[in-house]
Amino acid sequence: MSLHRRSMLAAGLALAATPARAEDKLTVFAHRVHKTVATGAQGGDITAAWSKTTGVGVEWVTFEIAPLEERLYREASLPETNVDIGFVLNTQATERMARLFEPLDPFMARAPIEDPGDIFPGLMQGMKVGGTQYAIPFRHASSGLHYNEVLLAERGFTAPPASVEDFIAMAKACTWQREGQPVVGFVMGGLGYADIIAFARAWDADYITADMKVVANQPPMVAAITAMREMYAAGAMPRNLVAINGEDVNIWMQQGRGAMIIGGMGRNAIYNDPQKSRFAGKIKTVPFPVSRSIAGKYKVAPTKVEFWGMAIPRASRHKEQAWSLIRAMANKESTRMAAINGNGPVRNSTYDDAELRRMLPYAEAERQVLLVSRVAIPAFDNAAKAGDLLQEEVQAAVLGMKPVKQALDDVTERASKLVT
Repeated sequence: MSLHRRSMLAAGLALAATPARAEDKLTVFAHRVHKTVATGAQGGDITAAWSKTTGVGVEWVTFEIAPLEERLYREASLPETNVDIGFVLNTQATERMARLFEPLDPFMARAPIEDPGDIFPGLMQGMKVGGTQYAIPFRHASSGLHYNEVLLAERGFTAPPASVEDFIAMAKACTWQREGQPVVGFVMGGLGYADIIAFARAWDADYITADMKVVANQPPMVAAITAMREMYAAGAMPRNLVAINGEDVNIWMQQGRGAMIIGGMGRNAIYNDPQKSRFAGKIKTVPFPVSRSIAGKYKVAPTKVEFWGMAIPRASRHKEQAWSLIRAMANKESTRMAAINGNGPVRNSTYDDAELRRMLPYAEAERQVLLVSRVAIPAFDNAAKAGDLLQEEVQAAVLGMKPVKQALDDVTERASKLVT
């Protein structure tokens, strides 16, 4: 198929941005961070040994998140594409993905990836559609609790909270005027649906279950949103909760305006950046604790995890080679090398690596979270709309505009129409 014909079929897609690929190269569509962690100098290039063995090069074509999804799915929709591997988010593991990307179970049966059970189960499960594997996890972001040990100590606490009930009490106690500056115990910005669910997982709450049942008005979520309402009413959360964003809350933690926050564990480096943080080295990262009511079920809260996986477009002309490269990038040594380059490792065994543990003081905490975490919302076509509904109703509840139970009954009714 000519380049001109493919451009017409792609409805004007600027394919000139994608260099023509020779037969001795595979083309990978990815975010720039994927290329960075796969080819970084510190841990080494995880594709180099594969290329040396096969004589096939790897051509990285990188985009920001939204353009990556658009370009990759447009390419995958063509009768034939030069793209051999594409990086996809767990939120994209929908029926649309199943139509456009190759099911990987037959490849796994013929030539499995190394020790698939070593990959955290929630990540593998999150890349399945209808029970079939469509992508192999590569990079994750998991949520934990970051706390300022200086601020906690000043309020009489020598250790992080052991339960979410302790967390709530500490958040209220760590809300005060410090050296003329107001401090809130629990920093949270915007009440995004994923952050709401991460907090609610202390009670093992779900919004939408894996079998697509909307359960937002059940006791675990009611307990979680009631706790948020109480902390907000007590001033233990930012008064402008709805208006502040992710960058704002990072600054609050760096400046000491917040004592605790739930967020990606990789933020530890941001909060302890000596160039930007007033408390460098004093902000620690641990798993978020569970409620005493489920203490026997989990050791740490199954907050939420988001992740990227490697998939093969059905329109690719080099599927066997693409699978060979995925196997190489997903093996234990490659996962370790990418982690040293700054990747969020998807394998349990990687957290035993001495070099990684020196680099990440929270390595063991992150492993404990990954062993139990699951996605915030199952991937489906209306997931984004469902997330917006939860955010809207929980904002109303936390700000005192609606009773908590009414807000959660309303979102349950509204979201149920999206999953049917």
